[in-house]
Amino acid sequence: MTQWQDLLQRASALRQAGRVAEAIQAYQQLLDVRPDLPESWYNLGWLQRQARQFEAALASYRQALDRGISEPHEVHLNRAVILSDHLHRPDDAQAELQAALALAPRYGAALLNLGNLNEDRGDRSAAAAAYRRALEVDPGNMLALARLAGVTEPVDADDPIISRLRLALADPHLDGVERADLGFALGRLLDLVGDYDGAFAAFADANAASRASCGSAFRPYDAAAHSGFVDRTIAAFPAPSGSAGNGLPERVPVFICGMFRSGSTLVEQILAGHPAIAAGGELETLPVLVRTRLQPYPEAAATANEHAIAELRQLYLRELAGIEPDKPRVTDKRPDNFLHIGLIKRLFPTAKIIHTRRNPLDNVLSLYFLQLNPEMAYSLDLEHAAHWYLEHDRLMAHWQALYPADIFDIDYDALVVDPEPVIRSALAFLGLGWSDACLDFSRRSGIVKTASVWQVRQPLHRKSSGRWRHYAHHLERVRELLGAGQSA
Repeated sequence: MTQWQDLLQRASALRQAGRVAEAIQAYQQLLDVRPDLPESWYNLGWLQRQARQFEAALASYRQALDRGISEPHEVHLNRAVILSDHLHRPDDAQAELQAALALAPRYGAALLNLGNLNEDRGDRSAAAAAYRRALEVDPGNMLALARLAGVTEPVDADDPIISRLRLALADPHLDGVERADLGFALGRLLDLVGDYDGAFAAFADANAASRASCGSAFRPYDAAAHSGFVDRTIAAFPAPSGSAGNGLPERVPVFICGMFRSGSTLVEQILAGHPAIAAGGELETLPVLVRTRLQPYPEAAATANEHAIAELRQLYLRELAGIEPDKPRVTDKRPDNFLHIGLIKRLFPTAKIIHTRRNPLDNVLSLYFLQLNPEMAYSLDLEHAAHWYLEHDRLMAHWQALYPADIFDIDYDALVVDPEPVIRSALAFLGLGWSDACLDFSRRSGIVKTASVWQVRQPLHRKSSGRWRHYAHHLERVRELLGAGQSA
């Protein structure tokens, strides 16, 4: 066996073993010797993507294309995902998807991604066209049907898209993922046309299907374990951060967090109208650092030395750098970063945190009606979601006691009733003056990559406040758990 074949065998073995950093180094050594191996360039790009070396991954994928890789349309799709999801370059992502479809016009994955990108842009008709094309290519593509339903506004309960979803759900051969996709889509449409009992039944079936789709890998929500995590977090951070914050950058991020479905996307979109603020969106950076660099958590975050904290800060800022760098403020709107405020204040002692709140019954119901990752198991059961809400409140009370001057609450229900005073106060909290553009958010172009993509492209309305009343007889136990004398 030649030297390069030895290197290839070693690189492949490391990749298959999940030893990402070592595999990257091995592929680089191989490609220094044999740069004419397009499949190895592809594998290097894939590994660099796992390591969050996104620019390097783009370059490696480009090498794979230039050197004649088979299935080049798949490489263009991978480049598109990096450009869209991680580097905030939607125009370049669209060009890659168009290149993929020029090579393979019936490539369903590219059509789905094109539809999703057009949703992020707020182009409902272009998104629908992409999903329809995906269904023409593969009429059995249930994800395409569910996404088409997600960009459709039904006329009434007899709308053809509702009938189409019901017919699809009647197929006994659907797998759990397909049944969940279709069920959440049907629940949304039935809610819109006022069939609230039908909607609730559809969402209940969808949540059950989501659980079943994981099979034996499903990990049920463990209320005791989560309460224990909150206990440990409070114990790990008993006092305000003592970090000196030496070498802090001028561009300290603004963190927007709280419960999912509590209005964080709306708040970010409003604030992003200010000329000084760039919208970073729902960044996964902090949870990735927690998972890969700070175990056991939260203890490792509390006890990390200043050198380690400085290194983590730079890793975080590296991913923030490409987001409208000309603007002095940038938001990180990952809602469950409320779990990590102790870490945030170690990384960025001067960070400002905007905490979004909402009527607890509306919030819990909205979680149950949203198709989240099954790993967020609390969202699949109303009582579990209520427990998560209460633990969120308990942890936030701790953070607000430690950092009263650095955490600003925004109540969603107050915001939609009278937005200007709420936003004026939030901008003053951030040390910024008023901008009329903040209230023009519904007409603003730009990318929104959350489940609230369509809501935040509408003028402010109160339709979601008090939504729980349509489902009151399904929520009696949840009202007890939340103490919902909060029934306003």
